[in-house]
Amino acid sequence: MKPTALILALALITSAEAADAKGCLKGAVVGGVAGHLAHHHAILGAAVGCAVGHHMAHKKMVEERRAAGRH
Repeated sequence: MKPTALILALALITSAEAADAKGCLKGAVVGGVAGHLAHHHAILGAAVGCAVGHHMAHKKMVEERRAAGRH
């Protein structure tokens, strides 16, 4: 359990924007659970989930800025 806590702590420290951290945390939780259910790969699932969550949060932020007229 300690490596997962370490990964989550590093994700919080390294993220620059709140949307990025939120996406990473949500993705890490979902990925960790999915990885745990898929033959006990929770840490790998959390890492991949964080990356995907970060990407999706950034993509959403860019789309919202474009819709508001800000580039």
